[in-house]
Amino acid sequence: MSRLMHVTAGPYAPPAARRELVATSADGARLHVEVHGEDGAPTVVLSHGWTCSTAFWAAQIRALSTTGHRVVAYDQRGHGRSPAGSVSGYGTEALADDLVAVLGATLAPGEKAVVAGHSMGGMTVMAAAARPEFARYVAAALLCSTGSGRLVEESQVLPWRAGRARTRITGAVLGSRAPLGPVTPVARKVLKYATMGPGSAPDKVEACARIVHACPTPVRHAWSGVLASLDLDAQLAALTVPTAVIGGKNDRLTPIVHARGLAAALPNCVGLTELTGVGHMSPIEAPEAVTTAVRELAAVYVSRSDERADVNEPAKEKTP
Repeated sequence: MSRLMHVTAGPYAPPAARRELVATSADGARLHVEVHGEDGAPTVVLSHGWTCSTAFWAAQIRALSTTGHRVVAYDQRGHGRSPAGSVSGYGTEALADDLVAVLGATLAPGEKAVVAGHSMGGMTVMAAAARPEFARYVAAALLCSTGSGRLVEESQVLPWRAGRARTRITGAVLGSRAPLGPVTPVARKVLKYATMGPGSAPDKVEACARIVHACPTPVRHAWSGVLASLDLDAQLAALTVPTAVIGGKNDRLTPIVHARGLAAALPNCVGLTELTGVGHMSPIEAPEAVTTAVRELAAVYVSRSDERADVNEPAKEKTP
C-alpha cells in the first residue's frame, strides 16, 4: 500500500521510520515492522485495529519517539504493508502469533516493553496474554477502545434498540464485501458518524478516512468475520501484567460498556479513562490522552537498557 493513501503533512502524517524490518510469524506470514526513536530507550510496541495500519499511530509515534522512547509499530497481516496471505488463517491465534513474532524480532533478551493495542490491536494483546513469550517481553499493557466479545451485539452503529434485528443487520453492514471506494465528502460523514465523536475536527476525520479506505476489501471482510465471533474472556483473565484501559463515551463500535467491563475483569487493572466526546478512533481523536497513558506506563514499568544492565550486573566487591 502506498503511503500516498495517507495524510502527508501535519500531526497525523506517518513519520519516517528510523529502521524497517520484516517479522515472520508462526505460519510464515510476513509482517511489516517500523522502529522509531533511539536504541536503548524504554520500548513501546503499538498494535493497530481493524482496517488501520501503522499510520494510525502517527501522533503517538511522533510524540513518544522524540521524548526518549523507542517505538515499535507493525502492520497487522493484510493491513498496511503486511501481505494478506491466506485469509483462511485469520483468527485470534494468528493475531497472537503475529504479536509474539514482532516482540521476538524487536526486543533483546531481558528487555520488556509496554504494549498498546487499539480495537483489534487490543484484542491482539488479550489473545497473546497467556503465551510465555508475552510474559517474557511485556511489562505493562494499554487496551484502547476495544472489547473481549459481543462486539456486534453491543455495537451502536445502528441507532436502534438492542436485539436480534439490530445484531443481524449490524453484522451484515460491518461484514460487507462492498468496496469503500474513494474518500469523498459522503464517505467522510459516514465514517465520522460510525467511528468518531461528533466534534471530531476535519483533519482527524480525513486521516481516519484515508487510513480505513486503504484497507483491501477482502482483508476487511475476512477480519470482520473473526471479530463478529470474538470471545476472549478466558484470555483476558490471563492478562496479569499491569493494564490500563481507555474508552470513548461516544464510541459506537465498542461502546464504553466494553471498557468498563474490561477494567472490572482484568486481574491487574491500573486505571480506566473515559474520554468525553470521543468515539472509537481514540488515538487520533484524543492523541494526547492516549500518548500520556502510554508514557505513564513506560515511566513506571519499563527501564532504559543501561538501567537494565545495572540491575543484571553482578555486584562487585568494594576495594578497601
